Order: sequence, then C-alpha cells, then structure tokens
Amino acid sequence: MKSTSDRKQPRRLKAAFIGPFAIVLTFIMGVFLVSTYMVKVRILDRDLAERSEAVAKLLAQKLDKEASLMRAVLRAMMGNRVVESAFTARDRNALTQEAGSLFQVLRADHLITHLYFIGHDLVTLLRLHSPNEFGDEIHRATMLMARDREQTVRGLELGPMGTLTLRLVMPWRQGERVLGYLEIGQEIEHLLGEIRASLSVDLLVLVDKRYLLPAQWARGLTLMDRSGDWERFGSHVPIAQTVDQVPQALTAALADDLRSGRQAEIEDGGRALHLAMLPLEDAGGRRIGDVLVVRDITELQSTFRSSMALVTLLCLLAAAGVLGLFYYSLERVERDYRRQHDLERQLLRIGSEHQRMLQIEKLSALGTMVGGVAHQLNNPLVGVVNMAQLATREVEDPERTRELLGEIRRAGEDCRTLVRRMLEFSKVSSFESKRVPMAPLIEETVLLFRQTGSHRMPVDIELPDQSVVLRVDPILIRHALFNLLLNAAQATANDAAITIALERETNTASGAPGWSLSVSDRGTGIARELIDKVFEPFFTTRAEGTGLGLPVVQHVALMHEGQVTVSAREGGGTRFALWLHEPEVESASDVA
Repeated sequence: MKSTSDRKQPRRLKAAFIGPFAIVLTFIMGVFLVSTYMVKVRILDRDLAERSEAVAKLLAQKLDKEASLMRAVLRAMMGNRVVESAFTARDRNALTQEAGSLFQVLRADHLITHLYFIGHDLVTLLRLHSPNEFGDEIHRATMLMARDREQTVRGLELGPMGTLTLRLVMPWRQGERVLGYLEIGQEIEHLLGEIRASLSVDLLVLVDKRYLLPAQWARGLTLMDRSGDWERFGSHVPIAQTVDQVPQALTAALADDLRSGRQAEIEDGGRALHLAMLPLEDAGGRRIGDVLVVRDITELQSTFRSSMALVTLLCLLAAAGVLGLFYYSLERVERDYRRQHDLERQLLRIGSEHQRMLQIEKLSALGTMVGGVAHQLNNPLVGVVNMAQLATREVEDPERTRELLGEIRRAGEDCRTLVRRMLEFSKVSSFESKRVPMAPLIEETVLLFRQTGSHRMPVDIELPDQSVVLRVDPILIRHALFNLLLNAAQATANDAAITIALERETNTASGAPGWSLSVSDRGTGIARELIDKVFEPFFTTRAEGTGLGLPVVQHVALMHEGQVTVSAREGGGTRFALWLHEPEVESASDVA
C-alpha cells in the first residue's frame, strides 16, 4: 500500500512542469504578436513602395500627356503662315496679335504658363506670358539640347523662383534652315493635386538649395501666397506640396534618412503618417531634389490595434486551455520527450558520420590532385632515370653521352615547366579591375604570342567598329587570352588561321548584356565525351600538356563574374569564348 507522499508525487511533478510550459506559451504568444506586427510593417512598407512607384509612373504619364498637347500646339502654330511670316520678319507686334489669343485660351483651359518665340541665336524675340521681357539669351538645358540635337526636347526645369516647369522646345525649320525655336511650358503643381486624388497620397517637393537663391525663393513664395522656412530642412527647401501644412515631425535628419531609400513612420497631430522619398531629376539629368510621398495610415493603425487586442485575448484563452490539457497529459509529454531525446542522439550520430564522409571526400579530392601531379611528373622522371643509366653504359662514347644528357636536360625542363605552371595556377588570385580598352589589349597579346616560341601561324582579329571599354583586370585577361591562343596553336596541325573575335553577346543564363571574347581554330576539334573535362585541372589530351591552361582561363572568368564556354565549329575546329559583363557608364577619366 502506497504512502500519502507517494500518491502526491505525480501532482508535484505536474506542478513543476506547468511553470516552464507557461513561460514557453508566453514566449510563443510574444513571438506571434511580434511576427504579426512585423508582417503589418512589411505590408505597409510594400504598399507605400508600390504607391511611390505608382506616383513616379503616373507623374511620367501625365508629363507625357501634357508634352503631347504642347507638341500639337506648337506644330499647329508652325503651320500658320501668318505666324511664320511674322516670326521670319521678327515682328513682335504681329506675333502678339496672331498668337496672343491662342495663348490666353491655352492658359485658361490647359494651364499653359509659358510660350516663347526664340531666334536661331537663342535670343528671346517674344514672351507671350510676359511681353515686355525680350532680348535675353536662353541657356536652359532643354533649349541647349534642342539646339545640339536639332530635334524636339522636353523635360522638367527648375525656375529661379522655385517653380517646377515642364518645358518643350521645338526647332522651327524652313527647309534645311532653322528659323528659330518655339518653347512652351507648364508649371506642374496642379499635376501633384491630380496624383493625390488618384493615389490617396500627399506629395511634398524638396529642392536642393544649390539650385536656388534665398531671395528669389522668397519672392516666389510671395507671388504664390505661401509661407516657408528656408532653414528647416538643411540642404533642401520645399517648393510645392499638396498638404496644408508640412508635418512638424518631419525634420532635416529624417529627410536625409528617407533620401537614402528608407521608409519611416511618424506621429503628427494625432495622425500616423508613412513616408518615402523619390528622386526628382530635371531635363539635364541632374538630381535637383526629391518628392516626399506621405500616406495617412491613421485608420489602418487604429484597425490594427483593435485587431491585435482581440487576437491577444483569444491567445490568452487558447493558452489557458492548452495549460489545462497539459496538466492532464504530462505522461504523454514525457514519452514524447524521451522519443525526442532518442531522435536527437540519432541525429548527432548521423551528423558525426556526415563529417567523416566530408573528410573522406576532401582526402579523396586531395589524392586525385596528388595523383594527377604525380602522373605529370612521373613520365619525364622515368625518362631521366632510364637515360641516366644509358649514359653510364655509354660513357666511352662522348657523342652518345651528350645526346643522352640533352634528353635528360629536356626532361628536367619539362618537369620545371609543369611546376611553374602549377605555381602560376595557384597565384591567379589577385584581382584589380579597371576600365580597359579591349582592342589594344588583344593586339598586344597577339604580338606577344607571335614573338614567343615558334608560333608563326596567322591570327585574324575581328573587332567591332566602335571602341569597346570593359572593366577587367588587364593582366589576368591577357593571361587567359594567351592561354587560349596557345591552346589553339597546339590544336592546329596546318597553317590555318586562328580567329580572335570580340562581339556583343547576351548571357543566355542571366540575360545580362556583355561581350564575348572568342578564340577559334581549325584543328581536329575535341571529342564530345571530353568536352565536359577540358576545364578540370591536370586533364590533358597531349603528352606534353600540363592540363592547367584552360582551368586558369576558367578561374579568370569566374573572378570577373563571367564564364568561359567551349563549342565545336562547323567544318572542324573548336571555339572557346570568354564572356564578360557590360560595364556601367562612367566618366572618361576612369578609363585606363
């Protein structure tokens, strides 16, 4: 018969497990709530990112639409014979009379704010929006590009008073002669309001102070009946907005952080705001400022908090139920624990066996490499031993002895060459890339190839018409190209020419643009079953080969994040192609 203490023992055991299990449940609830919050943040971030992208696309579409209208207006004006005659005669009064009424209609119905008649010397003949100002030269980016390109150019321009204007400049031709230019413009602030109505986001345009003067900016605020603080955002200043008042929580430091591509949430006047920044470029490609995208997520935050409170309550009820079940299911838990412990021991044993297998594979790979090296060195060394024995027997015949010693010397040079190639293979690791013109590099390598050894076979070089500059390590590329030339020469038995070609080629695997540097020969080719082995170290089909040349080429390609391929040519021969990335556009001073 059991004592009282024996009967209470299970109850104490259950009580001992309830505490830790409650902690685990609390932790799981915390992880769940935190994960839910993080999911909410990711959803909001993705939504704001999509809205920001939509803002950029919608702004571009609206600018294209407005530019199409402007282009149609200017073409219609150029087709008016009276206007053309007045422009040719430089008659400002006639131009004002003929085009002034049209400009007033455009201003009232389509919010066109600027219309210029400009001579071929870029001197202003007439501003319909400001008739009393003329005779000055126009040097804006759109005007200069239209003159240089001799075609219609449009783009955003920042005015001296902080206005953003969509300008379109069209050359006015009479046959082959350029009479002058027509420029039409529209301030785009109303487009921000249209985007706000379409996407339910507010926009704030911040411009870099380097492109504005404080006095002119202040004058622009006065003309547009606005208020602003020049110093509030440090290096930038607001010029247009769809909000009545800039959020107080938006500081210069936060704006700089948003400018780096991050997003942020702020509280402002009881509202929750989600912020992101888009770059703003003018017609000349300069980043003159940024467009701040502001989304009001107050209602979403309130709904989320209510949902989280409900979920938390449900989790607490579920945790209480789980604790109750656990209290009456401790024996099953203990069995599961023992089963898990046995499983962990099995996994540990499997992990140890796996480590042993990895070690065996490493030793096997090392043995394969050592066997390859030994095979390469064994043939010439056996010859050295045999010929040394023959030289000992033929010591009384000086001519025969000298001949055998020459053979011994050549076998030793073969061994030395193998060791040198192995050292070169192990040293192809340093990498220093720069922008290099490929044509001189190829020609220098071919010249070196022709001057080395007995290689006198012709080499044809096929280069594109334009200069090709790639970001590569010239020493490694020259080394790889030399190895491919040497390989092609050794594979060609007759005097057939080797062809080097540099041509634009898209990577078939990634679709990335790039260039293919290929070396083709007219030799016997490579057997289909051996193609997959040509890049393995120490693999060679020639008795005098080391099997290190093509692995070096592959290593150089990988260091350049490229690839090397081999294929058979029609009519016999082999083509090796080294594919290299298309470099990003950089200034000419970066070219080596």
